[in-house]
Amino acid sequence: MGCLENMKYEILARNCSFKEARELIRENSSEVYEVPVGFKLLDKVIIGIPPILVGIKDNKLIYTYTKPCHGTFIVVVDDDPEGIASVVKSGKRIKK
Repeated sequence: MGCLENMKYEILARNCSFKEARELIRENSSEVYEVPVGFKLLDKVIIGIPPILVGIKDNKLIYTYTKPCHGTFIVVVDDDPEGIASVVKSGKRIKK
């Protein structure tokens, strides 16, 4: 994977708290995984207060993306199977 700006993505929400982000990820995903602290997507560590959730729906990843000075966003990223496989392998599937 590369930089988010070079990928096809949409912003689901802006300036979310981490609690709001978890709720939105649960609501908008068909599968939800709790990933460990320090987990990387797009070669960047997902920043957040545990539990850190990543959702999957229709071969897309749904997760928090925090940019310093800009806040926390929920992004939906078209992904290759490798990124989804990484989430499934490293994460713990949870009930929505």
